[in-house]
Amino acid sequence: MPSPDSPPLSRPFRRAGSELGSRAESISSPPYTGRRQSLISDARKEREAGGGREEASGEGREEEGGSAVPGGGARATLTLLCALRGGRGLSRAIKVFETFEAHVLHVESRRSRRDAGGPGGAAAGWGLELLVRCEARACDVTALVGALRRVAEHVRTGREDKGPWFPRKLQELDRCNHLVTKFEPELDHDHPGFTDPAYKQRRREIADIAFAYKTGELIPRVHYTQEEIATWGEVYRKLAGLYPTHACKEHVDAFRLLEQHCGYSEDAIPQLEDVSTFLLERTGFQLRPAAGLLSARDFLASLAFRVFQCTQYIRHASSPMHSPEPDCCHELLGHVPMLADSTFAQFSQNIGLASLGASDEDIEKLATLYWFTVEFGLCKQEGHVKAYGAGLLSSFGELMFALSGEPEYRAFEAEAAALQPYQDQTYQPVYFVSDSLEDAKDKLRQYAQGLRRPVALRFDPITRSVHALDSTRSLRTAVDALQEQVSVLSCALSRMA
Repeated sequence: MPSPDSPPLSRPFRRAGSELGSRAESISSPPYTGRRQSLISDARKEREAGGGREEASGEGREEEGGSAVPGGGARATLTLLCALRGGRGLSRAIKVFETFEAHVLHVESRRSRRDAGGPGGAAAGWGLELLVRCEARACDVTALVGALRRVAEHVRTGREDKGPWFPRKLQELDRCNHLVTKFEPELDHDHPGFTDPAYKQRRREIADIAFAYKTGELIPRVHYTQEEIATWGEVYRKLAGLYPTHACKEHVDAFRLLEQHCGYSEDAIPQLEDVSTFLLERTGFQLRPAAGLLSARDFLASLAFRVFQCTQYIRHASSPMHSPEPDCCHELLGHVPMLADSTFAQFSQNIGLASLGASDEDIEKLATLYWFTVEFGLCKQEGHVKAYGAGLLSSFGELMFALSGEPEYRAFEAEAAALQPYQDQTYQPVYFVSDSLEDAKDKLRQYAQGLRRPVALRFDPITRSVHALDSTRSLRTAVDALQEQVSVLSCALSRMA
């Protein structure tokens, strides 16, 4: 057990797609110095690359399959009305749309009312009014409209911004499996398993399960070897001894239930299907097998549907206290117990919902918020500071350090946490402490309400789908559902009174 004065260990990090730092270090093991990456770094790279997959409307979204539109950046749908001059007016207008590579969705033309005479009438050569609905890069909209005004008159426009593509139905999570950064033993020379062909083959076998998995299927069971179980057992013993004194009450209570109902023990690695069933009954969350590192946008989008992308493989036996990537130890010991708590489950879903349709810049901020809460969050309970972040609860070394009194504690504020520089080479110098999990959830909700997105969204727990609140009908449907819930609560209160 390291003392509070022990120097911080160099630590590997968690997944980009399943998320952040998978770390359970011990002073008895040499620090692993492999390549590191975080969910925040992946979000930053995605933003700097200029976009990603983009939203197309209606059939276009299905046709493109969520792939990136050439040129990158968010799209905007425009409705343009203009009057054209004489014989060459139409050809000049068409040239404008060609120049800006605008995708024309609909065109209507009619004889100009100005032909009746008077200023700007037939004598001036007006003959045609044009209505065009098109889609263009959002960054080109101002220039496109300006160019059209140079060849036409009375240009009027209505704009409907489109953000990046995001899933609307649970089944569409099958498309949220984009691997962007890998720490796989096949590619990383510093990976503990790089020179172990048997381990690399084993990883490929387990990854194939995730690649083949589709929504609604049972998660195939993995028959773990004795060496894999021994590695799991070593991590399990070290961490389980700290939970009663270092973990928050929600984690401690859920961990006890997982031992009773899901086979949690040092002698067996739980199966994802069993754990997923347990979570579904308690909080509506479920697990989905992940092959490795997903993009920040895809991983956060999964949380919106109460789906947690979860790896099934185990870290290399030569380095049981260190892993350059997420594995079962981080997922099952750190994340799963917290997802069994209703308040934390709602918090996790809220951060996922906030990511749907968000800009690349906001995705990076949300990833940073995720880092300082879901991964490294602390909270107050009964006068003491306890850990609820999975990066702490799956890391013996950092869990000890975080509660040693040595790092700086700051009261959790979502706006500040979203901009706080994170540390990916050593322990965090700063941790954010919430008054409670409920307090963290409320502050995240307020932060999410301030994000600018193309449209407001509502999650339907019955159909497990996301609906845009962009019409009178959609608003009425949402109000009706809310009134039904209020009626039930009112009845319950009356009975209690």
